[in-house]
Amino acid sequence: MKKCALITGASGGIGSEIALRLANDGFCIAACYYSDEKGILELEEKLRHTGAEYKVYKADVSDHEQIKDVFTDAAEVFGGVSVLVNNAGIAQQKLFTDITPEEFDRITAVNFKGVYNCCHCAVPFMVSRKSGKIINISSMWGIYGASCETVYSATKAAVIGLTKALARELAPSNIQVNCVAPGAIDTKMNGNLSNEDKAAFAQEIPMGRFGTAKEIAGVVAFLASEDSNYVTAQVITADGGLT
Repeated sequence: MKKCALITGASGGIGSEIALRLANDGFCIAACYYSDEKGILELEEKLRHTGAEYKVYKADVSDHEQIKDVFTDAAEVFGGVSVLVNNAGIAQQKLFTDITPEEFDRITAVNFKGVYNCCHCAVPFMVSRKSGKIINISSMWGIYGASCETVYSATKAAVIGLTKALARELAPSNIQVNCVAPGAIDTKMNGNLSNEDKAAFAQEIPMGRFGTAKEIAGVVAFLASEDSNYVTAQVITADGGLT
């Protein structure tokens, strides 16, 4: 039976690398994105070279009905989603007092409600099969908190809490729920940093460098594989030893 992995935020740096790694590991890929047309076209070109079955979905993870439609179609095309990777997320660097209620609502809607929406649509199929993997992408800032990224940090902390609780709820159904908390990764999300700022930040990291999206994809690949069948409710922090 073929296995399908659905990845949200698949057009971004980490999301696209996760999609490619899982495609090379034998998964059919349901690649979900919101607005990055260039990024998703680049991913499609690379997916074609893997030979894997795939389909691209444009949807807003914060909209339950849109996500429900994605899962319904993935069930028809691939037979159901065996692995869910909740990777979609947005960040904003601002003083807490400068964040508007509208910005707060959008960040929480994507980063936390989006995880709820996808899990809510994925779980019934996984429970019916007594098998499944849910992998949530949080952040080291969800553990330690980041100045000027208060709301982002809070949403990523919420994802960790959801991971641990849902893992215990679904463990009797043989469904593993885990979380990856990346540190400083060389992606567009850190594109606002100058080269000088990046160099200074890298000096604080024991390994002396930013991580790569491929390295995060490797952690996800382990959690998506049968090698992790006895691993659940865990938060794997991949940050070069920073925290």
